[in-house]
Amino acid sequence: MSSQVSTQIPLAERMRPKRIEDFVGQEELLGEGRILAKLIYQKKIPSLLLWGPPGSGKTTLARILAQNVSADFVFFSAVLSGVKEIREIVATAVKRKDADNVQTILFVDEIHRFNKAQQDAFLPHVENGLLTLIGATTENPSFQVIAPLLSRCRVLVLKPLSSENLKVILQRAITDRKNGLGLHKLRIEEKAMAHICSLADGDARTALNILAVAADLAEPEDESEDTLSVISVHTAEEASQRRHLRYDAAGEEHYNQISALHKSLRDSDPDGALYWLARMLAAGEDPLYIARRLIRFASEDVGIADPQALNIALNCRNAYHMLGSPEGELALVEAAVYLATAPKSNALYMAYKEVLRDIKKTGSLPVPLHIRNAPTRLMRELDYGKGYRYAHDDVEGLVDQEHLPDELCGRKYYQPTNRGYEALVKDRLTKWRQILKTRKNKN
Repeated sequence: MSSQVSTQIPLAERMRPKRIEDFVGQEELLGEGRILAKLIYQKKIPSLLLWGPPGSGKTTLARILAQNVSADFVFFSAVLSGVKEIREIVATAVKRKDADNVQTILFVDEIHRFNKAQQDAFLPHVENGLLTLIGATTENPSFQVIAPLLSRCRVLVLKPLSSENLKVILQRAITDRKNGLGLHKLRIEEKAMAHICSLADGDARTALNILAVAADLAEPEDESEDTLSVISVHTAEEASQRRHLRYDAAGEEHYNQISALHKSLRDSDPDGALYWLARMLAAGEDPLYIARRLIRFASEDVGIADPQALNIALNCRNAYHMLGSPEGELALVEAAVYLATAPKSNALYMAYKEVLRDIKKTGSLPVPLHIRNAPTRLMRELDYGKGYRYAHDDVEGLVDQEHLPDELCGRKYYQPTNRGYEALVKDRLTKWRQILKTRKNKN
């Protein structure tokens, strides 16, 4: 490959390792005695799903595995291809197997974007061994990959590359004269290297893309002919423009981070809540989605322990809707801190779940006659409303009458805690029940 042709190809692609010895990172899979190391040694590759963040080496590993078993490597994009292309791949695979007994490894990039029809189309050929499937996904495969296909693949989890991994990759690119930037005569400051690794957020492709731009922006140390060009922190900042945060508003990171926010709130940790709120906003999450989750939290995890919490959450949504970003984001911050520091109770949530369980178990139980409305004479003749006692006629506003169906008589669903305002509610209910009990004993 000439240097001219080489520079037309992105640096990340040029530096893609061709041998397993050159691969950096994923020691949990490639270390001695680990699963991929064993598969490579045995030269037996089963169908695999490589699940990991962008730039962690999924495609590179797939290519190396295919090369290791001398198989045909067919790259297939779940975004750009369809069922027609799958049929063509299958036909070619049959010919190669019949003629030369050559295995076909089908690498499906972004397999989580496959629809069910596409997955069903190549499932039989994975089952009969014609195709060895290696799928790459940034999303939890259990969300999008159909169960029959998932059960026939071994799922391997790749982790984001560490800063040390990225430093090795970047330094290799700087010194490589054939595929890298070795002919540019570059020197990178240690702080600039660390800055690029931080910006890349575990993504080798992002790190190399930043480095490639930084190399073009690097300035000579002095005016001599053989001087090195220096990549400084300022150069790295100019090359990157902004940090790329790993996030997918429809995928697992979305659910992971909203879960982290919810649990930080539940555990009364305002610092954790602020961090995950800011992370989601910085990564592009819809602020109104976050506001909806805060409203849900106010009812589920705070409830009557602080009745004001729901108002705060609702007002937060209205404030953001009125102001938009960035001004309205502070309303989300205010609500998150309020909810994190509010007394907590899930008594309402648990009571509602218990009621639903009883409804599912007992079905459509009839309303007791004494609390039915009786607007017509026929209803009164059928004893609708008979024996009903009007609470406001009582001096203390209390009456002893059952409001549940006969089959559920005496059930107590709501069990208030001793936290916040709910403690007052608990005391009130206890007092009322004691009054009714005393009256009953007198009678």
